[in-house]
Amino acid sequence: MSDQLTSDPPCALVVDDDTLILMDAIQILEDAGFRVFEAMNVADALAMLDQHHRDIQLLFTDVHMPGDLDGFALARRTAERFPHVAIVVASGEAKPGPDDLPEGATFIAKPFSAEVVHHHVRKTMPAEKHPPQLRRTSPSHPD
Repeated sequence: MSDQLTSDPPCALVVDDDTLILMDAIQILEDAGFRVFEAMNVADALAMLDQHHRDIQLLFTDVHMPGDLDGFALARRTAERFPHVAIVVASGEAKPGPDDLPEGATFIAKPFSAEVVHHHVRKTMPAEKHPPQLRRTSPSHPD
């Protein structure tokens, strides 16, 4: 991808090793107006970030995945190397401990709904980077 026009939708990277959850998260973010990249492990996600970091505005990642690194490590590395990327971490098993999440990242429990994902994306990303569809949906979800 080359330089993006301001009218182009922002890109998100979804990372999960469970195909059904991956596809669900992709659909939720596409419905919110994102163009979506996908990866099924941290190594592939880091490679995708290296290649497309100028375009990716949101990382949405699971915690437990195959390989040496988990989603918390991915979130921390992303924040260090690509500070413009907003980060949402999701898990049905793990809860973040001290220093697991980088500053500004948010955590949601699985299973999640589109409303919950949209709420946390709105909270995590600067408003001027929200796709138009996300701006139009109601931000009424409580913290």
